[in-house]
Amino acid sequence: MSSIADIRKDYMQATLDEADLGENPIVFFEKWFAQADAAMVNEVNAMTLATVDDQSKPHARIVLLKAIDDKGFTFFTNYQSNKGKNLSVNPNAALVFFWPELERQVRIEGLIEKVSKAESDTYYLSRPRGSRLGAWASPQSSIIENRAVLEAKEKEFLEHFDGKEIHRPEHWGGYRLKPNRVEFWQGRSSRLHDRICFELDTTNQWQKFRLAP
Repeated sequence: MSSIADIRKDYMQATLDEADLGENPIVFFEKWFAQADAAMVNEVNAMTLATVDDQSKPHARIVLLKAIDDKGFTFFTNYQSNKGKNLSVNPNAALVFFWPELERQVRIEGLIEKVSKAESDTYYLSRPRGSRLGAWASPQSSIIENRAVLEAKEKEFLEHFDGKEIHRPEHWGGYRLKPNRVEFWQGRSSRLHDRICFELDTTNQWQKFRLAP
């Protein structure tokens, strides 16, 4: 095995110019997302979500993007999970997408809010039955004694909902990150990468600028 310090790759696939991005970062993100999907990037909607707890400690984990529109980026989770608790005390959060097949990264920062109950219900009812049961069975982020605890809870709710519609539990639903800063990163040779950033100004208009790599 080679030294970790010797692991490197020279990025040479594409370039990124200010004129390429237009004036709306969400529109350009949708373009890049479609290209990543067409390139069959593995788990193209996987994103790192970073939150901060009530002690100002950062936490990060992978979650899945489930919707995007002009209001922002939506994902779903257990509101009582660690991430949910973090967001209840500090709604500032960040997302990171990394698509190595295209040598691209997108960083998104903003404020998070809960989506409507109707939006959460619609998505929840679109999930496979097993996933809906899992939302009831798992006390997400809580310490449990062993795997058997989960399996017993799953069996309990499987019997409870036998022959019935599995409705959404109140502790489970969606969040939307409303972006105020979006950075697009395109890998370039010799680590002289292209980084172009959008940031909302005080009049709620997007301003675009280039950053040194």
